[in-house]
Amino acid sequence: MLFNESVRIALTALLANKLRSILTMLGIIIGVGAVIAMVSVGMGVRQQVQTSIASLGSNMLIVSPGSASSAGGMRTAAGTSVKLKLNDADAIKAKVKNIDYVSPTVSGSYQIVNGSQNWNSTVQGVTSEYMAIRSLTVNAGAFISADDIASRNRVAVIGTTVATNLFGTANPIGQNIRINNSPYKVIGVLQSKGQSSMGQDQDDVVIIPLTTAQERLIGITYVKSINIQVTDAEKMDQVQAEVELLLRQRHQITGTKEDDFTVRNLTSIMQTMTETTTMITLLLGSIAAISLVVGGIGIMNIMMVSVTERTREIGIRKALGATFQNIMMQFLIEAIVIGIIGGVLGIGFGYAAALAISTFGGFTTVVTALPILLSFSVSVGIGLFFGIYPARKAALLDPIEALRHE
Repeated sequence: MLFNESVRIALTALLANKLRSILTMLGIIIGVGAVIAMVSVGMGVRQQVQTSIASLGSNMLIVSPGSASSAGGMRTAAGTSVKLKLNDADAIKAKVKNIDYVSPTVSGSYQIVNGSQNWNSTVQGVTSEYMAIRSLTVNAGAFISADDIASRNRVAVIGTTVATNLFGTANPIGQNIRINNSPYKVIGVLQSKGQSSMGQDQDDVVIIPLTTAQERLIGITYVKSINIQVTDAEKMDQVQAEVELLLRQRHQITGTKEDDFTVRNLTSIMQTMTETTTMITLLLGSIAAISLVVGGIGIMNIMMVSVTERTREIGIRKALGATFQNIMMQFLIEAIVIGIIGGVLGIGFGYAAALAISTFGGFTTVVTALPILLSFSVSVGIGLFFGIYPARKAALLDPIEALRHE
C-alpha cells in the first residue's frame, strides 16, 4: 500500500507542474526516440546491403580477369583481360567438386531499339545456368536454353526496366528488338529485382546467349567473368582455393608470379559488409544515447528543485513518522515515473521518426524490438540513477530544520 501511495504522490507532484514535468521528460523523449530512429537507419542499411549482395546469388564465387592488386586501381598488364577463356569455365565445372553451376559471362553497353523507341542498357551474354546462379525468375516467357547457346540464336531475355521503356504496357514476348543494328527476338521478361545497395538498377539488363554475344555481337573469344555457385556455404573457402589452384595450373603461373585472375567470395564480402554496418549502427546508437544522459541530468536538476520546494512537506512527513526509506522511495519513484513516461513517449516519437525517414528521406529503416527495449530500460535506469542523489538529500533532511524552512 505504501508503494501505491508513493506512486500516487509522485503523479500528483508531476501533474501539479505539468510544463516543468514535460520539459524534464523532453531529454528522455528525444534520447529514446533518437536511439530508435538512428538504430533503425543502421539496421535498414545493413538489410539493404545484405539483400543486394544476396540478390547476386547465394554461395557465389566470381572469377574476373586481372590480379587482385589491379582491382584496387593499379594498371593491369597488356592482354590480361583476355586470359579468361570459355574452356577455363568448362575445366572448373569438370574438375572442381562441390559446385552446382558455372556460367561464364561477357557484357557490354549497347543501344536497344524497338521501332521508334530506344534505350541504352547493359547486354550480358550468359549460359542457361546463369539463371540459377543469380536467382533470377522469368516473369513471362522463357530463359536462355542450351539449344540457344549451341545454335548461337539471336534471342533475348529483358529486364522490366528495358521492357517498360521499349514496349510500355505492351507484351514484349515474341517481339523483335535491335542490338547493334541486328534483330533479336524477345523470349522472356525477368521478374523485377529492384536497385542494388549501390543504387544500380538490376532490371536494366538484356540477356542473350553467351556464344551469340561472343561471336555475333562483341566479336571476342574470351569471357569477362565466370560465375560459380558452390553447393555448401561451408565449402566456399575450399572451392575458392581449388579454383585458384586450377587456374594457376591452366595459365602456367608458377612460383611467386602474380595471378592474372581474381576470385571474389561474395559470402566473405557479405560478412565484412555486415560487420561494417553493425559498427555503423552501434556508432549511430551511441551518439543518440548521449541525449539520454543529458535527459538524466535534467531529471536530477528538476528533482533537486523539487526537494527544495518541498522541504517543509518532507519535514512534516518525518515528524509524522516517515523513515529514511519512506522519503527515499517517494522521490526515487517520482524520478522513475519520469523515466517511464518519457521512455514510452520516446518510443512513439522514435517509431514516428523512423517512419518519416523511410517515407520522406528515401532510406530503408528497420525497427526491431531490441533497441526499443534497450532504450526504454536505459531511460528507466537513468531516472533511477539520477534520482538517487536528490532522493537521498531529501531523506537526510533534519525534520526540525525542514519544518523551519520557508
